Amino acid sequence: MVDLWEIEQDLHASGYAVICGVDEAGRGPLAGPVVAAAVILPQGLQIGVDDSKKLGETERDALYEEIIAQAVSYGIGLATEDEIDEINILNATYLAMNRAIAGLCPVPDLCLIDGNRATGVSYPNQCVVKGDSKCASIAAASILAKVTRDRIMVELHELYPQYGFDRHKGYPTKAHYTALDAYGISEIHRESFLRKWRESRSG
Repeated sequence: MVDLWEIEQDLHASGYAVICGVDEAGRGPLAGPVVAAAVILPQGLQIGVDDSKKLGETERDALYEEIIAQAVSYGIGLATEDEIDEINILNATYLAMNRAIAGLCPVPDLCLIDGNRATGVSYPNQCVVKGDSKCASIAAASILAKVTRDRIMVELHELYPQYGFDRHKGYPTKAHYTALDAYGISEIHRESFLRKWRESRSG
């Protein structure tokens, strides 16, 4: 079993006092924002966090409440679909991460970023590949980001019920494309993600 605190314990031992984990949700969908979360946990806290993708919705919701209650600090940041179209999804992800980290108090000495690239993150950072399954604070961030984004998409479903955002959360499912064929693009769709769909329709 992976010790989700090993990475952070080693970093604390090497002199970093305040470490946060950062992860995002929503890079792949055709609609809605990309959401990032940054979390500072009390050292050694055991609350059963795990990669959000491995958890069911009920488990994620319960852990979300526990993380919010137990965290030293947490921040949520997002980049809108317009920002995604303007600066591309990678840069929009960094923008959301920077906004999430900016919401933390105290300011972290080091941010552990899930993945292998963090060139657009403005704070001292270290990448951790598959960090949401290796590091407690990144796992916690993955849960906050996922739950937050899912809830946003459920709210957007109330405004745009014809697309089924409450079910697929904006991801490119068959049902989503069928809705696009029937109703076209809404204000919250990412135009840059739908160029091939447009071409297929016009061709």
